[in-house]
Amino acid sequence: AALPATASAQQKAKNIIFFLGDGMGPTVITAARIYRGGEGSLLHFERLMERTARIKTYSLDYQTTDSAPSMGSYMTGMKLNNDVISQAGARTINPTKEGVDQCGANNGTPAVTILELAKARGRATGAITTTELTHATPASTFAHTCSRDAAYTIAQQLVPGGAGYNAALGDGVDVLMGGGRNHFTPRDAALNPKGRPDGRDLMAEFAGAGYYVAGTRAGMMLAKAGRKFVGIYSASSHLDYAYQRRPEQPTLAEMTGKAIDLLSTNPNGFFLMVEGGKIDHALHDTRARHALEETVAFDDALQLAVERMRAIDPGLQNTLIVLTADHDHTMQINGYAKRGNPILDVVRDYATGEPKKDADGKTFTTLVFGNGPNRPDVRADVDGTVAQSDDYHQET
Repeated sequence: AALPATASAQQKAKNIIFFLGDGMGPTVITAARIYRGGEGSLLHFERLMERTARIKTYSLDYQTTDSAPSMGSYMTGMKLNNDVISQAGARTINPTKEGVDQCGANNGTPAVTILELAKARGRATGAITTTELTHATPASTFAHTCSRDAAYTIAQQLVPGGAGYNAALGDGVDVLMGGGRNHFTPRDAALNPKGRPDGRDLMAEFAGAGYYVAGTRAGMMLAKAGRKFVGIYSASSHLDYAYQRRPEQPTLAEMTGKAIDLLSTNPNGFFLMVEGGKIDHALHDTRARHALEETVAFDDALQLAVERMRAIDPGLQNTLIVLTADHDHTMQINGYAKRGNPILDVVRDYATGEPKKDADGKTFTTLVFGNGPNRPDVRADVDGTVAQSDDYHQET
């Protein structure tokens, strides 16, 4: 979906913000809408977006895509093989257990990304995410490799002047934010067991290349326009779920606002990718509350971006904002719950308000999943308090 264009059809946008809700399919959007404001409400992006489209997400070699080729197709305009990061004609070869690229020679060629094109045309560029910065979605904007799991190789493609740098990034991506600092720092058996096996300290290399480097929300707030910035807010793995976020980690909306502040000073414009990546993680884990909270946080980031850009570019005459997803998930809305019934609750009888029962005489939740642990032969009853608890795993 995209905000309505107010400029003429011939005019090209100077500023582009690309929002990607990982795994945010129609059922997720519907459930998040109900969760946030009820059945008759609208999420911010539903209220703002006037142009919509349906997208075929199959990859070059699979009916069901993963995040690498789906994001890669947005960024490059090409269908790619599963697990491949913006690499045309590449076959997937898993990295070593150390996460080191094993692609070999003559295994595909880099497919030029929108971010690289923006950089070549003198625009500021940025990529921010709630996942590891080296994860499939952000990596597809700035890296090229045959496997999404080659995190250490992906990380080194970001550091200007360093071994393995992606020269198509020119003097470097201007703003980078996410998690997974271990992929950028040396391994230490006690302190950083998932660190880089090659011993490189890419955070120090970033600083040596002129970047302002931060590891906390407070550090991010000190970043100033005119200097490149990298913020990695978790020592290892992804950022926290929004519902359980530690105060030292910024929200996605805060990261988005800071990125716009830093990038919008470029007179040529900018390209920014914003990923709500933890939506996908919660859905894989069958934790509906977290998935809906992450979707709401993603929606808040979109709203903040629109407000910020309207102040910078009145009427959005020179700005294009696109919001989409890379694939769907297996979460479904189950049964016939009465309107106003909390979306995370058990399904309740329309007339009595009491929990409804299935054919086995057991209660069941509105939201269910088609993935996760095998369903037990004998189901247990679940009440509304348990079903709506923070870390409840919906049934499969």
